[in-house]
Amino acid sequence: MVTRREFLDTLAVGAAGLAMGSTAKSYSQILGANERLNFAVIGLNGRAYAHLSSLKANLDAAHIAYACDVESNILAKFAGAVQQEMGYAPATEKDFRKILERKDVDAITIATPDHWHAPMAIAGVQAGKHVYVEKPCSHNPAEGALLVRAQKKYGKLVQMGTQQRSSPHTIDIVRKIHDGLIGRAYFAKCWYAATRKSIGFGKEASVPPQLDWDLWQGPAPRRPYKDNVQPYNWHWFKIWGTGETLNNGTHEVDVARWALGVDLPNRVTASGGRYHFKDDWQFYDTLVTSFEYDDKMLAWEGTCCQGMKYYNRSRGTTILGTEGTVLVDRDGYEIYDLNGKKTNEFKAGTQSTSADLVGRDSMTDAHFANFIAGIRSGEALHAPVAVGNVAVTMLQLSNIAWEVNRELHLDSADGKIKGDTQAMALWDREYEKGWEPRI
Repeated sequence: MVTRREFLDTLAVGAAGLAMGSTAKSYSQILGANERLNFAVIGLNGRAYAHLSSLKANLDAAHIAYACDVESNILAKFAGAVQQEMGYAPATEKDFRKILERKDVDAITIATPDHWHAPMAIAGVQAGKHVYVEKPCSHNPAEGALLVRAQKKYGKLVQMGTQQRSSPHTIDIVRKIHDGLIGRAYFAKCWYAATRKSIGFGKEASVPPQLDWDLWQGPAPRRPYKDNVQPYNWHWFKIWGTGETLNNGTHEVDVARWALGVDLPNRVTASGGRYHFKDDWQFYDTLVTSFEYDDKMLAWEGTCCQGMKYYNRSRGTTILGTEGTVLVDRDGYEIYDLNGKKTNEFKAGTQSTSADLVGRDSMTDAHFANFIAGIRSGEALHAPVAVGNVAVTMLQLSNIAWEVNRELHLDSADGKIKGDTQAMALWDREYEKGWEPRI
């Protein structure tokens, strides 16, 4: 595990030589640099600040050499935050492709809109970079499968940002479940509740001068700029986003399938709609999904505009077995017997909320530490993309089941849909010409 010793003042002074736009001095010439990895953080509006916080927590092993975003004001703001937090300024760049050309970049972190995740990650490993990519690792099932293939072909590490995989108490309780704590685990239910507001009805507008709208769209087919998309509401448009299931459900469904010891299911059903508001939002605000296996079942419920909690938690997972139940979330776990009596609990000393859109936390620090240790010493990743992509594909199939409004029967080896050409047509997507990801 990477240690977190205090950052040496001499290194802080030396690293300041990487001031914005400066490439005259190679970072490899700075004292101690051979012990640290050069990171480029790409996509800087929200979750990137958790990346910054976690790279700071691992600053004896990591250096933010570059920051990249297609929006100049967001780029400048993040660069200023790095200066304040780390004591040096990163070089800045609008076009990630120029970052990938840099020989002094060891790893990239991706916190862009979803439609960019897989194409950028694939380009990253093709350029010889290790990749930390936020969930979901892809926009559609075909992209996820392509990214897994690319990682294997090019041999670089790809960690998906399902940070609860690096949570010590979650690792502990999943191990205990696998060791028979609640007998044979056979059903898991997970949920997410929030009070998101309406996005209204957008109007076509002039592109803000600070935004490169063409590069923002990248692999997605071109659309006119509308005033209710950027910087966050793209999540709710199918051309760029993946809905609440992939935005937040990925975390809990990943924990649930991990605890149950299952991969891709045999059947998927999904029911829901846009009930709370009437606006441009193209996905559901309320969704109930079931994933069925030969002898197990997993259920996901999302209510992202109606914040009623379960077990006084806005998000979490219950795992039911023949001898008891485990309730686990980011803040700890509780154990119950068959009569619903609590028999044990663990509290992590934190209190998370679904209203937190950045997520600076010790889990993310540990997830980055694991990624860094994987690069430096070969430590096994907690969420390698081949593992992370399973929950992502499951929830993308949930979206497809909701879209076609019927049960899907799957090949559990690869998740492809059996006997339904209309549903299978949604396995992939249309790309802007010249932007198709390939390996």
